Amino acid sequence: MLELSDGMLLYHGSYCEVKTPDLAKCASFKDFGRGFYLTSSKKQAESFVSTSLRKAKAKGMAGAAQKGGVVSTFRYHYNGNVTGFIFRDADADWLHCVVGHRKANTFPNVVEGMKKYDIIAGKIADDTTNVTILAYLIGAYGAIGSREADVLCISRLIPERLENQFCFRTDEGLKCLSFVESREIWKN
Repeated sequence: MLELSDGMLLYHGSYCEVKTPDLAKCASFKDFGRGFYLTSSKKQAESFVSTSLRKAKAKGMAGAAQKGGVVSTFRYHYNGNVTGFIFRDADADWLHCVVGHRKANTFPNVVEGMKKYDIIAGKIADDTTNVTILAYLIGAYGAIGSREADVLCISRLIPERLENQFCFRTDEGLKCLSFVESREIWKN
């Protein structure tokens, strides 16, 4: 589901509990830029715990012995002053936004146009899709931004199987979230 509705629950999977999101701690070069990412899918958030833990260990932010992480749950509260944009499909516009945010100076007009939004929603291009996105970036499907390359890349992503993500990009956007609870997730 790619709609945000008042009272909706959203989930964030991480190596640690997150009660108060801090944009300064959020990584750059993610699908919709720097922001706090959530999903309406508990399963997707749970699966992201492993990815987050692996990255945190590589950066020395989590100990080598740590075996799990946390899914933090937030409630969304509608605020009419917050601007949002929803990519309803994994189409060429969505692909250009993801690629533009992941690689500097690629689709700069798209990246610039997205700066006006507090929240951006769309399909997630996760670790399972990275190979396809990287192939697109090196021109394996044709010239970046060409219709041929876009169509080939999107078809390989199997967009109907991709989960959703909501990127809260500004402090105003974050004010729409209230922490509900967290749950530990243990991995083998």
